[in-house]
Amino acid sequence: MRNGRLVPKTDSVVQFPTVRSTTPSARDAETKLRQLADPKRAAFVRGYFKCGPGEYGEGDRFFGLSVPQIRQLAREFRDLSFAHVETLLESPWHEARLLSLVILADRYPKADARAKSQIYELYLRRTDRINNWDLVDASAGPIVGAHLLERSRAPLHRLAKSRNLWERRIAIVATQHLISRGQFDDTLRLSVSLFGDAEDLIHKAVGWMLREVGKRDKATLRRFLDNHAGAMPRTTLRYAIERLSPLHRARYMAAPRRSTRR
Repeated sequence: MRNGRLVPKTDSVVQFPTVRSTTPSARDAETKLRQLADPKRAAFVRGYFKCGPGEYGEGDRFFGLSVPQIRQLAREFRDLSFAHVETLLESPWHEARLLSLVILADRYPKADARAKSQIYELYLRRTDRINNWDLVDASAGPIVGAHLLERSRAPLHRLAKSRNLWERRIAIVATQHLISRGQFDDTLRLSVSLFGDAEDLIHKAVGWMLREVGKRDKATLRRFLDNHAGAMPRTTLRYAIERLSPLHRARYMAAPRRSTRR
């Protein structure tokens, strides 16, 4: 006691509990990706996604994770801030970009109007990072297609004219969401505009979306094929008719050929 006041001992130390942030970061997500890395699988998928010199995925880098692993991580990092999700999208690692897109696709339906616009605008601003078919296919429908469901479809038709392969694929694959809501017109119009595309990945995507139309409305698909089967790339046609009867498949494969190559 000093001058009537209690004075703590000079050698006593007041201990405060350590407060650690539980907010996840892009670095945390990438660390988890590294921990789950499978070098053998990474070597295989580099070939699968055509990452050799001159191929469409040239130079891409892989940890070697499976899609189910990515989806599990998307649930684990669902609260990642928007800025950190964008940081993941900028990553040179394929699975980091896929994780970013899965998080955005999962987040979009639950977001408010402002956040939905933010997700959509980021997506179209960073198409340079959505640069392989699996990245497009996991995200174009639930983000771009969903956003344009009650809006003008003009952005899809602009993307379909892009010199960028992946933007053209985004345009047609985004219509999967529209198809699921019974809206086929944009799929059919975009398909015709892409018949002359030079890329097999576009032929496959167009055929896939036409097949999706047929799953919903076989009569609509058959009317379309009656008018256009002869102008369709063979890959597109094969994909489109997969669920038709053998008789109809044979009929459309035998349609007189008309060139539309651009």
